[in-house]
Amino acid sequence: MTFVRRFDHVGITVADLDAVTAFFVGLGLEADPKMAVEGEFLDTVIGMTGARTEIVMLRPPGGGTTLELSSFTRPDHLPGSPAAPANELGLRNVAFEVQDLHAAVDHAAADGYRLVGGIAEYEGVWRMAYLRGPEGIIVSLAERTGE
Repeated sequence: MTFVRRFDHVGITVADLDAVTAFFVGLGLEADPKMAVEGEFLDTVIGMTGARTEIVMLRPPGGGTTLELSSFTRPDHLPGSPAAPANELGLRNVAFEVQDLHAAVDHAAADGYRLVGGIAEYEGVWRMAYLRGPEGIIVSLAERTGE
């Protein structure tokens, strides 16, 4: 039996919801309005009492799998590992296909975000780079170069 019907979203908990949202909007994602979630539903799902979070859903142009950014106002967030290397266990990157990898990297660099390593090509099909985004989020950017 197959239980999964589709890939819906990836959620990332952040401290500065506005700054992280702006970063992803700058890459070309479209943001839904910010919303607050609290009450029995949230408390039950996350296993905490009295929790409150603000959420922004981001989607690529034309639709598709979304990125959920969440910032807790109750309880306060716990620190993460903003300098985690690519081989640390856990969710390590969020990946997007882009139209112009060099332009996307330059745009992010203008806002102070840097590459984790360098830009590399894979078998003449993809050009790819890891970018260290806000709060240490590793963002994989890939540009199709051939078929």
